[in-house]
Amino acid sequence: MRPSHPPQVAALAAARDADARRLALLGGSLLVVGTLWGTVAFGEAHEEVTTSYGYTNFGELKYPADFEHLDYVNPDAPKGGEIAVWTQGTFDSFNNYARQGVAASLSTIGSEAILTSTADDPYGLYCYLCTTLEYPDDLSWIVFNLRDDVTFANGTPMTAEDVAFSYNIFIEQGIAEYRNVAEGFVESVEVEGPHRIKFIFQDDAPRRDRVSFAGGTPVFSKTWFEEGGIRLDESTEEPFMATGQYVLDSFDYNRQIIYRSNPDYWGADVPFNVGRGNFESIRVEYFADSSAAFEAFKAGEYTFRIENSSRQWATGYDFPALDNGWAVTEELFDGTVGTRQAFVFNLDREQWQDESVRRAVELMFNFEWSNRTLFYDLYARPESYWSNTDLAASGTPSEAELAILQPLVDEGLLDAEILTAEAVMPPVNDPEENAPSRGVFRAAAALLEDAGYAIGDDGYYAKDGQTLEVVFLQVSPQFDRIVNPYIENLERLGIKGVLERVDFAQYVERRRSGDFDLTNHGFDMGFEPGTGLEQWYASKTADDSSRNVMRLRNEAVDRILPLIVQAETLEELNTSTQALDRVLRSIGFDVPQWFNDQHWVAYYDMYRHPENMPPLTLGHLDFWWYDADRAAELRAAGAFQ
Repeated sequence: MRPSHPPQVAALAAARDADARRLALLGGSLLVVGTLWGTVAFGEAHEEVTTSYGYTNFGELKYPADFEHLDYVNPDAPKGGEIAVWTQGTFDSFNNYARQGVAASLSTIGSEAILTSTADDPYGLYCYLCTTLEYPDDLSWIVFNLRDDVTFANGTPMTAEDVAFSYNIFIEQGIAEYRNVAEGFVESVEVEGPHRIKFIFQDDAPRRDRVSFAGGTPVFSKTWFEEGGIRLDESTEEPFMATGQYVLDSFDYNRQIIYRSNPDYWGADVPFNVGRGNFESIRVEYFADSSAAFEAFKAGEYTFRIENSSRQWATGYDFPALDNGWAVTEELFDGTVGTRQAFVFNLDREQWQDESVRRAVELMFNFEWSNRTLFYDLYARPESYWSNTDLAASGTPSEAELAILQPLVDEGLLDAEILTAEAVMPPVNDPEENAPSRGVFRAAAALLEDAGYAIGDDGYYAKDGQTLEVVFLQVSPQFDRIVNPYIENLERLGIKGVLERVDFAQYVERRRSGDFDLTNHGFDMGFEPGTGLEQWYASKTADDSSRNVMRLRNEAVDRILPLIVQAETLEELNTSTQALDRVLRSIGFDVPQWFNDQHWVAYYDMYRHPENMPPLTLGHLDFWWYDADRAAELRAAGAFQ
């Protein structure tokens, strides 16, 4: 996985906005190309140089150089129409790369990178803004031969100078968590011609991540940045000038954004784009909370909804638009790595640095009762950070895992128990009632007492005169019904629980600054983990990271991460990732909530999707299309506004 600057060219498994970004780059790093197509030449130093159209670390690329369109699209999909979606919160900027301001939804929709990926090839990267790439056997450098027909949205041509500028501005002005990971990859970037650029890698740059790192940076217009005095680390009133299909059409702060297809888009006929980017416009409606948004959907104020509430999905979809056949619901398989939704502890706070205290708090969350009573048995509980894949640790460590874990135990970085114990699993509670069993209460009380806490006269556990209190930082009222029963159990045990709901801007800032006890977080991992894991779990990113929200600093984890980055075979990758998963679960810095392997979608019956949906993305803003005849019928019937 290349270092993934949040919201930079997203992983296919990224959340809500990921599949809206044109030609999103998979969160994986790629190494040597297969033998599908390529030529070998000799460089100046008589080194062998391969020229090809793509890379893959494992196996061969799915698509040949001369493919006509992606397998999962409808190449005859009509163009036109509008799709309208919703989001929660506010926005005051279109720069998704800065700490300053709250970025607008889909603000990177117009960004493209040199390389691209597909939703049915988890390991492949392909030339997109380039025609070919060149590299020597030792991968000490990579040359991209850029297309000469790429233009920015304002019609100006893209050149190698723009690519070099874009890379450098991320290194110079990117957020700290990105720079902490990215620095040290590239020794220099050389513009060798108007459409030829060379990245020379540092000797210790992770080999498996080199090409995807160089090819994954979004490309912006150098002239536009310089003439406008634009900085990457400051908020902006419009998206950056890029090469993608969609451009900003209009907006009303905190209410609405409309993106429109550029009629002069350079890439309309590129094979990767056949059957994609079918909507004329994409409208985003903003709402203060999900309840208001749902009522607006029922009234036809927007037309496509991804449902993330099990209660809503189970009980809410019974309204006139559905009864009339104007709107439909659908469940579509999600084949990405299962997102581990969780409450995460702020490990910078002293009380949460004790694993016993964290485990006691975890025991009080009754998932089984919540799933039956609140979630209608629609969720599963994530056992791993790589649920539903062979990257997840299971049972006791294999011999290969032991080879990784034993030295860490010998150095005192891990407890010896990890060598013989089964991978940590979430606690199991009684589904019949929220209150955990007496045995669970006793176990939690013993953990607190082992940590030096004692029950005070007020009925709460305290240590050194400080009452043990858990404040849940939340932004959505939708979570009240989940947090409040959890708080009831904490109170029963003798831990003071508080639900603190704040507005979206405060929520973003307090998570950034570490002003919370527990907050929600989603761990979105990829099929080919690599350097990007440092943004999630490395000690050096703990002080300033949108991914390492829990502020994890653990030397054993830091020692395992390079093994994943350096893995050269699938077997090595699986083993090292399983070891990391096992260690992360043993630390217990979160309370796993749930995950869902289905996309729950509802939409007004004027949108269509291919029958052969790809496993790695929903693609509703990408390769779905608009049925104009059906839309006219619905509009005439008054189905939507």
